[in-house]
Amino acid sequence: MHVERNKNIVPKARKLRKTMTKQERKLWYWFLRYYELKWYKQRIIGSYIADFYCSAARLVIELDGSQHYTEDGLEYDRIRERYINANNIKIIRFTNFDVDNNFDGVCYKIDLEVFKDR
Repeated sequence: MHVERNKNIVPKARKLRKTMTKQERKLWYWFLRYYELKWYKQRIIGSYIADFYCSAARLVIELDGSQHYTEDGLEYDRIRERYINANNIKIIRFTNFDVDNNFDGVCYKIDLEVFKDR
């Protein structure tokens, strides 16, 4: 299943790939980069940019910093999540704290989601 991509935000996605957060870099370089299935970082889905996306698993991983817990951030995430879910893609979220303090647990949860229907 093909997911539409807003090409107008390609420069923003490229910039985000080059300026990943410490937690995004850790998850990418220590786990997702050489994963059994192909993962993309800062992938465009519609008019949104997902932190990480695996098309084979139809799964998005979001790492949430403090901006996601403001009123505006929560509302934006709800709208975004509805759109992504409507494209038959599941989102799993982790806080930056999770990545920093329970990295093995984060990786385990990702594995469970990726391979639960395989």
